[in-house]
Amino acid sequence: MSVLDRTVAFTAALRTAGVPVSSAETVDAARAVGAVGLLDRGALHAAFAATMCKRPAHRVTFDMLFDLYFPPRIGAGLSVEGFGEGGADSGEDNDAHQRGGYAELDPDTLREAMRADLLRALLDEDDETLRRLARDAVTTLGAAPVGAGQRSWFMYRVMRALSPDSLVADLLAAMLDGAATGGLAERVARQTITERIRSFEEMVAAEVRRRLAEERGVDAVATTAVKPLADQVDFLRASQRDLVELRQQVYPLARRLATRLTARRQLGRSGRLDFRRTVRASLATGGVPLRTHHRPHKPHKPELVVLCDVSGSVASFAHFTLLLTHALREQFTRVRAFAFIDTTDEVTRFLRGCDVGDMMARIASEADLIWFDGHSDYGHAFEVFARRYPDAVSPKTSLLVLGDARNNYRANAAGVLRTLCAQARHSYWLNPEPRTYWGSGDSATRAYADLVDEMVECRNVEQLQAFIERILPA
Repeated sequence: MSVLDRTVAFTAALRTAGVPVSSAETVDAARAVGAVGLLDRGALHAAFAATMCKRPAHRVTFDMLFDLYFPPRIGAGLSVEGFGEGGADSGEDNDAHQRGGYAELDPDTLREAMRADLLRALLDEDDETLRRLARDAVTTLGAAPVGAGQRSWFMYRVMRALSPDSLVADLLAAMLDGAATGGLAERVARQTITERIRSFEEMVAAEVRRRLAEERGVDAVATTAVKPLADQVDFLRASQRDLVELRQQVYPLARRLATRLTARRQLGRSGRLDFRRTVRASLATGGVPLRTHHRPHKPHKPELVVLCDVSGSVASFAHFTLLLTHALREQFTRVRAFAFIDTTDEVTRFLRGCDVGDMMARIASEADLIWFDGHSDYGHAFEVFARRYPDAVSPKTSLLVLGDARNNYRANAAGVLRTLCAQARHSYWLNPEPRTYWGSGDSATRAYADLVDEMVECRNVEQLQAFIERILPA
């Protein structure tokens, strides 16, 4: 594959992963190759990043794919660069050189020798040695046969053999060097150790991806090894680490939406015609109203009522949307939030004066959300909401329902929801399930979709942002 073909394949992989790269940027990247050359991989990496990576959130994905399509080495350690440490060596000679004294050791001794080298490299914060150790560890510990004449590489085999977490005590003792434990010095040391071990794990993961790409093909590995961007993570499949990243997007998203909302209000049309001022001004032009005058435009700020399913099947989705509700309070006259599983309770009190990170935990422990068996019951939840909070929905209210409409084959109380939607100024339903699943099994989406103004598929931050921009008051 030529350099140009590889560059085009690289840009295609970026687009598949959700990183926007235009045709013009692809041309710029090809020109950058001609400007910086191929001998300096670092310069090539920086040139590609400057031409194709526009947002900091895309950098991790960009770096991961660059390492796959433009690997620093091939095989067990042969340099792919046109100069330097291994360019002229054969693969076997370079392999033996890279592994040094590991080649002749028995498995137990090899493992202990690698752990000792890892301990020293972590203490010295020697990234180059850590990269070499990651490469050697994958070569010697991570390989496993998967078929006749075939092998693959596994990160868990390397991490299980080296077990860097078990080195924490030795690392901590060496870093503190007799200092008192339990104070700030120990906390800083533990944080430093955690970051260094995580960095080593990422080096091992990168080496495993490189080896797999050589065996299976770069395109196959690129589609499976690269994580979705934070704004494209499916709410229903979000891990705990994904939720932490999503939480970091809440307030920047709210600020961005607030800025756009302010711009629309400032640049939008004026208020109603001020007839008296227009006639009075026309006297200066012979009674011809060359310029009209308008009353000040008073933007409408509706009330927002959020009715959110917080059952286990949609807990991650509910977590993020309630955090966004907390962040968007200033955009509405009043915000009231209600949560339900098989009965409904108001949780607005948890949005005020509390750490938003603990909000879902407090709702789960303190709110009255279970009436019968703790399984989703939309019908009973709607009935309880209408009976307990009859004044919650008014002609000024935007009603927002969050949930997958999985009702466990129970009564759906569609008439109650129809009344609530008729009372509200607007009514919307955000459903975290793919649209193709709507109406299947115990889903009551067919009964509810025609009652609200719009039922929207909302599986990730990108779709949620597009929806919020549509409903924000103008």
